[in-house]
Amino acid sequence: MNTLTIAARELRSLFLSPLAWSILGVVQLLLGFMFLTQVEYFQMIQPRIAAMPDSPGVTDIIVTPLYGNAAVILLLVSPLLTMRLVSEERRNRTLSLLFSAPVSMTEIILGKFLAAFFFMAIVTAMITFMPLSLLAGTSLDLGKLTACVIALLLLLGAFSAIGLYMSTLATQPVVAAISTFGVLLLLWIIDWSGTIGTGSGEALEYLSMLRHFESLLKGMVTSTDLIYFLLVTVTFIVLSIRRLDYDRLQK
Repeated sequence: MNTLTIAARELRSLFLSPLAWSILGVVQLLLGFMFLTQVEYFQMIQPRIAAMPDSPGVTDIIVTPLYGNAAVILLLVSPLLTMRLVSEERRNRTLSLLFSAPVSMTEIILGKFLAAFFFMAIVTAMITFMPLSLLAGTSLDLGKLTACVIALLLLLGAFSAIGLYMSTLATQPVVAAISTFGVLLLLWIIDWSGTIGTGSGEALEYLSMLRHFESLLKGMVTSTDLIYFLLVTVTFIVLSIRRLDYDRLQK
């Protein structure tokens, strides 16, 4: 119950600031433009692909790229959302008030994580309304659409957990945002080296968020990809709890 109370307080605080509304507006504007561009592109090539055997459909040409673009945009945006979760408390010297409250460090961290993740879920829902609007004039592969939604939610859960951990380390929100972006970008491009095919290349490929995300976008929902995102999320939540607990013992 304390966890949900903290999550509700954080979410309320977030929506009382212009940051949340700015993120929602900018993300929808950018992705709306990209979505309409893909629709126009599909209409242009439709006569050609209609004669092709096993031609890609609406979902492959419009929906999958939409969620791929959303991942890149939210990689840039999510550090702005998570940077204030703990570092703002430390900067305003209100962290000691949390430590003195009758709540555990686990409840504090989970509450803050749930607030960030719920906001990301709202963003995902607003994005999903775009491809769903196509049902008014055509059919979609709802299985692939569901896989895309799951992929984006898992990815954003990992983004939120990493951003939360970096916020527990930083004393300034800006530093937390820059650090979060650096870590997310590293995990995104970590397998871009020329060692693919070697033992180290396979390890880097497994660590790459992009590889697992792209696999899910194709509709191939495997336990390997699901476990990867859940493992990243849980790991950084545990690290955040340990870091906050360390801060409490130093007081």
